Amino acid sequence: MEFLHNYNLRAHNTFGIDARCNMFADYATADEAKELALWLKENNRAGMPLLIIGGGSNLLLTQDFPGIVIHSVIHGLQVSIEGDEVFVRAGSGMEWDTLVARCVSNGWYGLENLSLIPGDVGASAVQNIGAYGTEACDTICRIEAVDLKSAQTVTIDASDCAYGYRDSRFKHEWHNRFLITHVTYRLSRRFTPLLDYGNIRSCLAENGLDHPTAQQLRDVIIDIRRNKLPDPKIQGNAGSFFMNPVVERSKFDALQLQYPQIPHYPIDALHEKIPAAWLIEQCGWKGRSQGNAGVHERQPLVLVNRGGACGKEIVQLCEAIRTDVRQRFDIEITPEVNIV
Repeated sequence: MEFLHNYNLRAHNTFGIDARCNMFADYATADEAKELALWLKENNRAGMPLLIIGGGSNLLLTQDFPGIVIHSVIHGLQVSIEGDEVFVRAGSGMEWDTLVARCVSNGWYGLENLSLIPGDVGASAVQNIGAYGTEACDTICRIEAVDLKSAQTVTIDASDCAYGYRDSRFKHEWHNRFLITHVTYRLSRRFTPLLDYGNIRSCLAENGLDHPTAQQLRDVIIDIRRNKLPDPKIQGNAGSFFMNPVVERSKFDALQLQYPQIPHYPIDALHEKIPAAWLIEQCGWKGRSQGNAGVHERQPLVLVNRGGACGKEIVQLCEAIRTDVRQRFDIEITPEVNIV
C-alpha cells in the first residue's frame, strides 16, 4: 500500500475538474482494502475527511479535497452457473461497460439495457445505476466489502441495501463505511429483452430488428446513448446530472391540464415520474451556457464543462436551473451527482 501526496484528481473525475487531495491510495485486492482499513483505524486519529471514489463519473469536485481519497482497482470475473442462473462476481474497480460487454458476449443476460453507462462496478452497487427500464439492483445479489469500522471483510445481501431510485444505504447511513471489493450479479442464460422504454423499439425497427439478440439490443442502446450524450473524454460531464422528480398524482394532473404534452411514467396509483430533461428544456436551458459551464445541446439533463470550468461554476449553473424549474413548475429537481 502506498499513499500519494498532493495528488491531482483530474483523471479521476469525468468533468475534468483540476482539483487535488492531500492523500490518495488504490487498493488492488481485498487484502489491500483491509490493510487500508487498518491503517485508517490506527493513523487517522485526526479524522481527516475521507472520499471513496469509483470511476469519477458521478462526481463533481468544487475545491481541493483536504483529506484521503481511496479508489479500487480490483478487476477480474468469477462465474458459477446453476441451471439457467449465472452468478457473475466482478471486481469493484472493473469498468462497468466492460462487465456488460463480457456478459452479453458470453450469453449471460440481464445487464444489456445498462450498456455504456460510465463508471465502475463498485459504484453500481452504491448508486443503483439504471437506464431503459432496468436498475442494477434487479440483478445484484450480494456485495463483498471491508468495513472501515472493524477493518473486517463482510458480505452484504442486496436485500439489506434498501435500494431505491438511484439510492441505497451506501449513500446514507453507510456513507464512507465500506470499501467495496466485489459485487455478484444474478444473471440468466435465457434472454428476455426489455424493449418498452424510451425509443428502444423505434430504433430497433429502423434497423429491421423485430426480435433482437442481446448483442443487437446492446448495440442499439449504445447508439442511442452516443447520439444524445456527450463523450466525457471529449467534453467533461457526469452524464445525467439530475434525478427525474416523482410527484403526487394530484400535482401531475394539475400540470397535465396546463401542459397536455407533458411526458410522464407511472410509478404507482399515487405517483408519476416526470423527466427532468423536459422540465429543464421548457425553462429554456437546453444548449445554454453560463460562464464555462453549459447545458448539453441534445440532452438538457447533462451539464457540461465547456472548457476550463471549475466545480463552483457548474454548481452555480445547477442552482440557476433548479431555481427556474421550481419557479415555473413548483417542482424540486435534485442532483444525482455527488458534489464534494
